Amino acid sequence: LFLAVCAVGIGGTFQYGYNVSIINAPTQHIHKFLNETWTSRYHKELNPDLLTFLWSVIASIFSLGGLCGALIGGSMAIRLGRKGALLMNNIIAILASILMGISFPTGLFELLIAGRFLIGINSGIGICVQPLYIGEVAPKHLRGGLAMGTSIFLTGGILTGQIIGLRELLGGEKYWPLLLSSSCVPAFAQLLFLPWFPESPRYLLIDRGDELSCAKALKRFHGSSEYRREMEDIQRECFALDGEKPKKPWQLFIDRGVRWQLITVIVMTMGQQLSGINAIYFYATYIFEQAGISAEKIPYVTLGTGACECLTALSCGLLIDYVGRRYLIIGGYLLMTLWCTVLTFSLTYQELYSWVPYVSMMSIFAFILSFGLGPGGITNTLTAELFVQSSRPAAYMIGGTVSWISFFTIGMLFPFIVNGLKQYCFLVFLLECSFVAAFIFLVIPETKNKSFLEIKKEFHKLNFGRN
Repeated sequence: LFLAVCAVGIGGTFQYGYNVSIINAPTQHIHKFLNETWTSRYHKELNPDLLTFLWSVIASIFSLGGLCGALIGGSMAIRLGRKGALLMNNIIAILASILMGISFPTGLFELLIAGRFLIGINSGIGICVQPLYIGEVAPKHLRGGLAMGTSIFLTGGILTGQIIGLRELLGGEKYWPLLLSSSCVPAFAQLLFLPWFPESPRYLLIDRGDELSCAKALKRFHGSSEYRREMEDIQRECFALDGEKPKKPWQLFIDRGVRWQLITVIVMTMGQQLSGINAIYFYATYIFEQAGISAEKIPYVTLGTGACECLTALSCGLLIDYVGRRYLIIGGYLLMTLWCTVLTFSLTYQELYSWVPYVSMMSIFAFILSFGLGPGGITNTLTAELFVQSSRPAAYMIGGTVSWISFFTIGMLFPFIVNGLKQYCFLVFLLECSFVAAFIFLVIPETKNKSFLEIKKEFHKLNFGRN
């Protein structure tokens, strides 16, 4: 099971974290490349406004690709299987790597834009299909911990991208095309390792009706003596579904039986993206400068933020099946509310006392730790647990779409929010974190050690009333 999580993670959410992270290091080198290409092609200087626009397209086209990937990820998981969809997804990543790698020697920045779009599609599919596979292969007493593999590989990708992007490695001017095309390495790694593992047992029995292959897969994952309990659980779910075909996303919106599960996924996904984590990273450099850290050393201090996220994802993975989902996610949002308050005060009085910048610095790391311990890791885990087999792929498509639209929206609006409100922007995020914590407290039951059918019954009263 552990090796299966690693095999799906390396080409799944690792790609998302890695490709979000590596684009920051070569910013100045890509600007120079755009200027030189434009000058050689049109024999005139590139207008600064047009340069900003082209850079914005290169950076943000990734989220548009991610949205497209989320829209097709669920359908791929149904048609090709969870494992088949992940394997096919690596071809997109390899093609994207080739396009980004040859953009510099060919002098075609359009290839860079196309490559970023394709790697966005790859990330969108990966973040949709990987949690599906892990959630379906894990036994219920380990489901939370194994599902945290999604978050662990995502944060691991961010940290790896920060390290590889250092100027001593591939962040220098000569090597930035290699840096952008290095996303083919995890793709090849998954193509090498994932074929050794079975398809999702739930997919094999419920979607394909292949009981023999399901039993064989369960024996591989759970051992010859323990697999029967999981087999019985899958058979009960199969019987309850009574041959129901996988649903389309629009069918979930009109299905009263999953109404509150769907509302929950939408609120949690938007809450995760709009929680203020992007604001924290935006302010990090400024706060580190105020604390007296030199500009040359800031990239190394920033590694600490990536390490923080990675550490909390690992911690959350160890705690989730003991503490439960509700306590961790509600606690995470409440702690983020606290750190938003502290940051608002410390940024307001930054100039008054010499020790205040250190309070801001501490708050940044504390906010990231709180995010990783709750919202960062558990959101995807709960999406897998709130739905039965026929609704799960469509739920991930909807959740992924909401996530990427929120990601794109906050990317577009965030600079205006910061410019308008300055440090008081954290008051907006404070209200958002408080609202999501209250919603989870009132609506979401504890899902620890429960089967998917038991969780569905927990929502019955909310969806249908007392009857």
